[in-house]
Amino acid sequence: MKKIVILTGAGISAESGLGTFRDEDGLWAQHAIEDVATPEGFARDAHLVHDFYNARRANAAQAQPNAAHHALARLEAEHPGEVFIITQNVDALHEMAGSRNVLHMHGQLDRALCGACGHRWDAPAVMRPEDACPACRVRATRPDVVWFGEIPYGMERIDPALSEADLFAAIGTSGQVFPAAAYGQHARRMGAHTVELNLEDSAASRDFDDCLRGKATEIVPLWVEGLLSRA
Repeated sequence: MKKIVILTGAGISAESGLGTFRDEDGLWAQHAIEDVATPEGFARDAHLVHDFYNARRANAAQAQPNAAHHALARLEAEHPGEVFIITQNVDALHEMAGSRNVLHMHGQLDRALCGACGHRWDAPAVMRPEDACPACRVRATRPDVVWFGEIPYGMERIDPALSEADLFAAIGTSGQVFPAAAYGQHARRMGAHTVELNLEDSAASRDFDDCLRGKATEIVPLWVEGLLSRA
C-alpha cells in the first residue's frame, strides 16, 4: 500500500473544541448560512461576515491538536509511501500536529484574500471591511475561505490523488458537502480500498468498504497503529 489519501472534516477537530457546522449551540447556529458563508452575504453585510470569522479565528487560535491529528502526523512520518491529507477544515491543527502534506480545500482562517487582485497574506486576529489589501491597496479584503457557491481549492491536485490512491479514508465528515462527499465513491471506483472513520453513519457511508465508528481521538490512533504494523 503505497499512497494513502485522507479526507478530514469537522469531526476530527470537534474534540479540540472547534464546533462543527451542525452543532446546536455553536457559532454556526447563531447565523444563517446565506448571511455568513456566501459571496452574496458578504456583499450585503461585510461587517457581519468579518465579525463571524473574527470569532471563528479567535476560537481556532485557542485550539490544540488532539490525538487524531497527532496520529495522522505519525502516519505521514512513518508510512513508507505517500500520505496526502485533504481537509475541509479551515483550522491549522493538522500542521500544528506535524503533518506537512496537507491541502485545505476550503481555505484557511489564518489567511486573508483580496477580492480585487487575488493577493493572499497572513490574516490579523481581527479583520474589517475597511482594511486595505497590502498589494493593491483596494479595500476588498475577505477571509481566505471557500464559501458556498465557490470552487474549492486544489482540485487540480485532488482528482489525480484520488485516482492514484491505494487507500482512501474519510475521517469526521458528514458526507453532505460536495464535491468532497463523492470522493469515497470516486476513489473506490478507481481501485482504492476505502474506509470511513466517524462518530456515526454519514450520508456517504455506503460508498466505503469498511466503516469504523467512535470518537476520532480513539479510533484514528488505533487505525493508524494497525496500518503501520502491517507496513
